[in-house]
Amino acid sequence: MAAEAERWKEDFDRDGYLCIKGFCTDAECKGMIDRMNGLIEEWDPARDDAPVFSTQKDEQLNAQGKSDAFLDSADRISFFLEKGATDDKGALKPGQNKARSLNKVGHGLHVVDDVFKAYSHSDKVCSLVRALGWKNPVLPQSMYIFKQPEIGGEVTSHQDSTFLHTTPRPTCLGLWLALQDATLENGCLWARPGSHKEPVRRIFVRNPAFFEGTDSAAPKMIFEDLDTDRKATAWQWEGEMPAGWEPPSKGLAEKGFIPVECKAGDLVVIHGSVDHMSLPNVSAKPRQTYQLHLVEGPSEGITWSPRNWLQYPNSKPFPALVPLQDEGKKRKADDAGINQ
Repeated sequence: MAAEAERWKEDFDRDGYLCIKGFCTDAECKGMIDRMNGLIEEWDPARDDAPVFSTQKDEQLNAQGKSDAFLDSADRISFFLEKGATDDKGALKPGQNKARSLNKVGHGLHVVDDVFKAYSHSDKVCSLVRALGWKNPVLPQSMYIFKQPEIGGEVTSHQDSTFLHTTPRPTCLGLWLALQDATLENGCLWARPGSHKEPVRRIFVRNPAFFEGTDSAAPKMIFEDLDTDRKATAWQWEGEMPAGWEPPSKGLAEKGFIPVECKAGDLVVIHGSVDHMSLPNVSAKPRQTYQLHLVEGPSEGITWSPRNWLQYPNSKPFPALVPLQDEGKKRKADDAGINQ
């Protein structure tokens, strides 16, 4: 195991991402799929607000930047719809299959659901993250992504640290678990090896004009450039689909992107600064994934930006990434004011 972990770190440090084959068993994947099906069955879209989720440049600020449901989803289970699934009032269209209308579910599955919490805090997840160099990480976010057959939209080029920002340095790490096979046809990941050595180009933050000012009509979220001179080549496609992305995707290859095809149970580990994206699902096959995002914890001198979109209510701390039995002990100690 030590030799394998050393190889994983070497590959990760070189490329900014890593694909680990067979990280989860078929039974583990099925357990999470079955649990999500149960959550969908219990979900009443007529009762619970379910906004559209989009990463398109011209739509993202409207879809997420003006949504209370998005901001309120940090530590609970919320449902987000595919574009085109709702009517002009934002309600699910009559006769629309609710399970086939979902873009994702997030962002607190790891907090409130036992099945997803068990995987998120499993020994193998905790051991992997520490083998890659994270010392005392915490878990701000989890997502279940559907990439629906034939209608699952593309996810534009981005860096995860844009949306999960820490200071004085970016520390975001993504764990992208394929619950079903991810192929060129159904929208596998594409990543640009080595791009994690580039700076974070921009951040998605709470807009002071809305939260600190008096402009109630302003978008709640905005993008702010960190790389203000915009000389990096990646600015040409930041938040967009790079030119030539359409299959056979010669434009992506020319820009250094590589497809990361996976079997169910494979795990893709993604550095927060690596440039990655996915194409639409044009096949009849689903491509469901469960994704975790973690950051280094405050004990390592890292601060979660108070301007991040994702904030737990009442300044509640993020759960530590430790095995469940240890997580319970740590929570009791935190409640008692004992530092560990």
